[in-house]
Amino acid sequence: MRFPFLLAALACIAPAFAAAAERPNILLIVADDLGYSDLGAFGGEIETPNLDRLAESGLQLTSMYAAPTCSPTRAMLMSGTDNHLAGLGTMAEAIQPFQRGKPGYEGYLNPQAHSIAELLRDGGYRTSMVGKWHLGLAPEQGPDRRGFEQSFTLLDGGGVHFKPAPGSMARIEQVTYRENGQSVELPEDFYSTDFYTDKLLAYLKAGEGSGKPFFAYAAYTAPHWPLQAPEPWIDKYRGRYDAGYDAVRLARIERMKAKGLLPADFQPAAPLPVTPQLPGWAQLDADRKRVEARKMEIYAAMVSHLDHNIGRLLDYLRDSGQLDDTLVVFMSDNGAAGERHEQFYPAGPGTDNSLRNLGRRGSQIDYGLRWAEVSAAPLRLFKGTTAEGGISVPAIVQLPTGLRRQGLERSVARVDDLAPTFLALAGLPDPGDSWKGQPKHPITGRSMLPMLEGRQDAEPVMAGELFGSRYYREGDLKLLGLVPWVKPGETPPPLRWQLFDLSRDRGERQDLSAQQPETLERLKRAWQDYARRVGVVAPPMTAQTP
Repeated sequence: MRFPFLLAALACIAPAFAAAAERPNILLIVADDLGYSDLGAFGGEIETPNLDRLAESGLQLTSMYAAPTCSPTRAMLMSGTDNHLAGLGTMAEAIQPFQRGKPGYEGYLNPQAHSIAELLRDGGYRTSMVGKWHLGLAPEQGPDRRGFEQSFTLLDGGGVHFKPAPGSMARIEQVTYRENGQSVELPEDFYSTDFYTDKLLAYLKAGEGSGKPFFAYAAYTAPHWPLQAPEPWIDKYRGRYDAGYDAVRLARIERMKAKGLLPADFQPAAPLPVTPQLPGWAQLDADRKRVEARKMEIYAAMVSHLDHNIGRLLDYLRDSGQLDDTLVVFMSDNGAAGERHEQFYPAGPGTDNSLRNLGRRGSQIDYGLRWAEVSAAPLRLFKGTTAEGGISVPAIVQLPTGLRRQGLERSVARVDDLAPTFLALAGLPDPGDSWKGQPKHPITGRSMLPMLEGRQDAEPVMAGELFGSRYYREGDLKLLGLVPWVKPGETPPPLRWQLFDLSRDRGERQDLSAQQPETLERLKRAWQDYARRVGVVAPPMTAQTP
């Protein structure tokens, strides 16, 4: 039994946990660009037995939300505060001239943001992380400066999963790894998911016997672009996707209905229209079908391999007798990724995207919009948008034994709710608007603990914005304003507002804005209030369109 809570903290946590008088370990696992329906537990055909078992023994969150892309999500995760306050009002790579120098658009986790790692460390936790940081590249912005006692991280937003080739001119291979703030040399057999797991296990084992609980953050980069899988896994799904986009997507939706994740009459989002630039499966010739199927085979292999490594972490906790005393949280950082990375990260000399080499060293491929629609099933659109497919993510929570319950949890939560949840379980106070004498933005998320214990199902109110697209959710009503993607520096077209009732239409098919104009205007005003409160700096064309 670990050291007991302070009496003053007992009143703010669940009675069942207070009776146990223990402080739990916290294991936070984040996948990168994993789609809503990719896991077996969420209807996917990809084999993910470890995460499926975790879902069976814990809670499967069907309405967990993130930001539309990775670094804004990670800013909210780390701070418990809206990303526009925490420094990632937009991604550092996408800051526009009209946003530069504005508060909340620093491009890194700013000094005014709390860090859950700092708060837990100062509250008696040993803290460690591995994987993707993406919250600042400068030495003073790294995880070792924000509360992690041990860290091995990729500072950038993405990188090849193998060891970068020496002297490579490809931008995706020019990335920065640090261990505890110091430069490191990767081993020749480096593969991201395996290596991060090895490192985190070493950190956890080194802390055994300390008498302190741990906060461990595993920020995997799989299955983020470029699609690359270890050789023993790369052919695991050979031939599994030859039926094409629509067949795989519809099969997922039927499994989701059979599992009770969706009602039998659920209407999924409509796929994007078939065009010459975005053909459907029927429009592809045999050679293109082989390439497209191979991309999804590699993606699936990456997801299965990720699940295997998560199983290694869970096995360690189980074998060492720590699993029952550990809060385990798994989620993706945003919806499925449909973007074409080669537009921003052109391949360098030596890139080999031949069919034979796809997924191996030297290849750099995405799986494209059509497979992203499959991963996002049954939701609309994908990463980079505020549609449901861009911000709804698969999530699983297993509580410590004294609080544990099982089943589907349909209540709504968001990534900035995790930090206050961790504080509540640790018996630590909300730090408010300062820390160690320094002014801070207060935590804007709310603890998920009442919801996770089944004691609360409050109607959510939440809002967000990225790249000009925005949303405001009040209960089941969702105001959605989508801006079509444009190249950096271009002015986006005027914003179009839509209104959906997600209790009946999570596929966002039936726009209610014409039938409910008063509700539409009320929610638009509410979004404006939110934007002023957190300092959203919207593109010029949309700033005048409330």
